[in-house]
Amino acid sequence: MLSVKGMYHDGQIKLEHPVPIGRSWPVVVTFLEEIAADQDQAVTSRGLDRFSFAKTREKLKNIKVCLSDAVIEERQ
Repeated sequence: MLSVKGMYHDGQIKLEHPVPIGRSWPVVVTFLEEIAADQDQAVTSRGLDRFSFAKTREKLKNIKVCLSDAVIEERQ
């Protein structure tokens, strides 16, 4: 995994330094500061504001398979 600092502005992300990858690559973008509630409509509309890691861990505690393998198998 590689972390690169950058800036989000007007719908675009500009990285501080070029990344010599040479092809498309999946990324995860993390906003490091809190987003105001009025700007957080996407999270609320998807119900993610009610997500709880603790509740999810409790629901998954009896699963004895590797979830990554199960997801890969399901997608194939």
